[in-house]
Amino acid sequence: MYEDSIAFPNLHITFEHVGRHINIGSFEIAFYGIVIAIGMLVAFAFILKEGKKDGIASEDITDFFIWAIIIGILGARIYYVIFSWDDYKDDLIQIINLRGGGLAIYGGIIGGFIAICVIAKKKNIPVFKFLDIAALAVLIGQIFGRWGNFFNREVFGGYTNGLFAMQLPVSSVRDQSDINEVMLSNMVTVDDIDTILVHPTFLYESLWNLGAFIILYLFKQKKKADGDIIFGYLGLYGIGRFWIEGMRTDQLKLPAIGVPVSQVVAAVCVVVSIFYFIQSRRILLSKKKGE
Repeated sequence: MYEDSIAFPNLHITFEHVGRHINIGSFEIAFYGIVIAIGMLVAFAFILKEGKKDGIASEDITDFFIWAIIIGILGARIYYVIFSWDDYKDDLIQIINLRGGGLAIYGGIIGGFIAICVIAKKKNIPVFKFLDIAALAVLIGQIFGRWGNFFNREVFGGYTNGLFAMQLPVSSVRDQSDINEVMLSNMVTVDDIDTILVHPTFLYESLWNLGAFIILYLFKQKKKADGDIIFGYLGLYGIGRFWIEGMRTDQLKLPAIGVPVSQVVAAVCVVVSIFYFIQSRRILLSKKKGE
């Protein structure tokens, strides 16, 4: 094993010399950014195709996409900084240092949602019609984006020696504070390299999002009302995120009570989703009875 290897020993899979970036001349491009860019391009191609099916003009879709990305990134950063304020309060300039990491998906979703609502109102387009498409595009971005964490050796869970256990050299972990005492007490030395065995939560979430995408895409063909997909997304993603967040060692926590922020938000999303479907189905049923 090498210092830059990533292995899944119980699956007998080893990736040797996994880099974090490529160099073009003196310019360094992180694989994390490349993976996210690929996800964005695939998501954009998807919403162009789906938008045309739903009668939304390509130029309107482009406006939605660009502004949702810009405001989404801003929201993701603000969300992260708010719940990691102790890391920034003494060095405020680091707030704008995105290369140092620190984007939270829920902040991105909130920011993108606000941007879409504002633009939809301006263009007089039914907001939930576009949000249904956007929800699927977001899942595509998340499916790809989580693999950026693979290259960064981050967003992993606690110790495990189960089937999907991921083995990382201790020295390669991006943020050493993500390594807890249980991991260290179960440390394994391979070829004179100290390694830890952890849950690959980035992989769990990527696969969960893939499953959610398939379910919601099939459901979209038979949805009963605009809004069904976005609220379905909130419910399905919320369930998965609540479960996976409980494993992670890099949690953002609410001050004083120490509860993971993402688990609270995920639970709220699930409740909102359930409430939406109960109410929307009641309304549809009452309309049918009134006909």
